Amino acid sequence: MPRSEDLFRESSALFPGGVNSPVRRYDPYPKFMTSSSGSKLVDSDGKEYVDYCLGFGPMILGHGHPELRKALQRQVEAGVIFGTPSELEIKLARMISASVPSIRKMRFTNSGTEATMHAVRLARAFTRRNIILKFEGGYHGAHDYALIKAGSGALSFGAPSSPGIPEQVTSTVLVGRYNDTQSLRAIFHEHGNEIAAAIVEPVMGNAGFILPDREFLKELRQLTLENGSLLIFDEVITGYRFKYGAYQDIAGIRPDLTTMGKIIGGGLPIGLFGGDSEILDMISPMGQVYEAGTFSANPLTMAAGIATLSVLENSNYAGLSRALNTLVEGLSEILAKGDGDFAINSLVSAFQIFFGTPRVESYEDAMKASSKRYLKVFRGMLSRGVYLAPGQYETNFLSFSHSDEDIGRTLDAFRETIHDTR
Repeated sequence: MPRSEDLFRESSALFPGGVNSPVRRYDPYPKFMTSSSGSKLVDSDGKEYVDYCLGFGPMILGHGHPELRKALQRQVEAGVIFGTPSELEIKLARMISASVPSIRKMRFTNSGTEATMHAVRLARAFTRRNIILKFEGGYHGAHDYALIKAGSGALSFGAPSSPGIPEQVTSTVLVGRYNDTQSLRAIFHEHGNEIAAAIVEPVMGNAGFILPDREFLKELRQLTLENGSLLIFDEVITGYRFKYGAYQDIAGIRPDLTTMGKIIGGGLPIGLFGGDSEILDMISPMGQVYEAGTFSANPLTMAAGIATLSVLENSNYAGLSRALNTLVEGLSEILAKGDGDFAINSLVSAFQIFFGTPRVESYEDAMKASSKRYLKVFRGMLSRGVYLAPGQYETNFLSFSHSDEDIGRTLDAFRETIHDTR
């Protein structure tokens, strides 16, 4: 019996579904990993994989970068938690503020979920309004105000995506259509003076990978300004993903609040929400909006974040983008010889493959893709030593540690997998 199968039997008796996050579960059982280095993972049976999941995004430098290891080793010796402020949090905050102009003040949290939860509460307090606008397919963590999906119409209030969310919560969340400017205008025409904030992934990363229509984001910024609503950019996935900084600067849009996570912690638990002082000073102890966390800005995470951003500041994102283009062009060439529609969305260091549809520009488009075919391809690639994100609605990532050899190996595996799954 493979060691992973044996471990899954043990874990299933201890954890719901045998895992501690549902996205890690796939049939017949998930691979249990024991080590990682660069672009590779190694499972409990000693098999090596080229990794495109990268911890669901944080490891843009690859696994075990030397500077990150050194920083963590130094900090373990100095102390892992003090329960007090440290100079490290000042240094990391200065690096973020210098590279993301909209973030003048910030508060570190322990996860992206915490960051968006507190940003929503802060926006409601600042505007003295209750309604939050989110977008169909947008994922902003696993708290009540984020786990809302669309109703049947553009102006519908949301329905919960999970049991346990009260109707009183869903009645304060509107759901619009991502990349649909007409839907956006209709929502603000009907509810503009009630909307505290609109929260959006500027590039959608949890319905696959969906690029924004620039006019959609610009219209969203304009409508929030006209109606006295705040704009929250959820850059937990996109922060430092495409450049040294945030996607908002690529889009030329300054949001009122920004949330971040993943990359800025170098693989350790982290989140952040930030914006102008006028808004952030409402957070306790300056203001009355409460937020706290025992492990927020813990020294280990701060050290990891500083090391990661220090390397990224001098990294060649253009070279990373060229490597991704090589991979995507190769994948597309293989799929073009097949017998069905497909789409591959990509940008700099992120991509996703969709089967059975010629384009994916919205959540509705993503729902038309064949998730069954994707999972067949995922399992075929897994058997050939390539670890993709284990779900159609996740995003695959490329790191600075992926080599030409890795890409060649991936394309060979993909060619064989597509042939076997037709």
